[in-house]
Amino acid sequence: MKKVFLLSVLIALVFTENTHAQSSEVFNKKGYKLTFENQDATFSKDLKDKLVETFYEVYPKLAKAYNKKTSKNVTFVIDTAYDGVAATDNGRVVFSSKYMAKHPHDIDVVTHEVMHIVQDYAQSNGPGWLTEGIADYARYKFGVDNAGAKWTLPAFKTSQNYENSYRITARFLVWIEKGIKPGLVKDLDSQLRDHTFTDNSWKSETGKTLDELWAAYAANPTI
Repeated sequence: MKKVFLLSVLIALVFTENTHAQSSEVFNKKGYKLTFENQDATFSKDLKDKLVETFYEVYPKLAKAYNKKTSKNVTFVIDTAYDGVAATDNGRVVFSSKYMAKHPHDIDVVTHEVMHIVQDYAQSNGPGWLTEGIADYARYKFGVDNAGAKWTLPAFKTSQNYENSYRITARFLVWIEKGIKPGLVKDLDSQLRDHTFTDNSWKSETGKTLDELWAAYAANPTI
């Protein structure tokens, strides 16, 4: 009997601990539902509020600019076991609680990740480096506090290539938008979502091949 009693107490303690460690809140605003699941009982409430505020600041703008049919339901998960920064799949964004605690000003991780929801390329025929480059382009253009996170586009280096992805590709896209073809990112994003993107899309949109664009960028990379 004593062993059974002790086991019951232990189970109750574990259940109670898990209940406190995991919480869920639902927010409805601007036509979008955000479910916030927190696995970290020590996660800052102020940081949680900033992540939620950033979502409602940027997601409607991204939807309006790129994909008005994007999901109306999004889930944020603060994950204590995830060792990366953040990852998105099927309307669900997982944030590393450890990363966010160490980088509380990097709230525009939200902007990058929810852009992936807006992109919704599914089994796209486009390259992964372009997908990530467009997401960082969106962070650059729509970010709430990139300066606070000390997040900037990198200076051009001759060792770079458009396939380096993320901020390097994003800067290249900014250069094209400013000097070659305004609206290119929106066009490419639409093609990727509709699965009509091809290697020839660059030339049909700008008059130059991808390699020709990069060569021109490398010759004068000022943005």
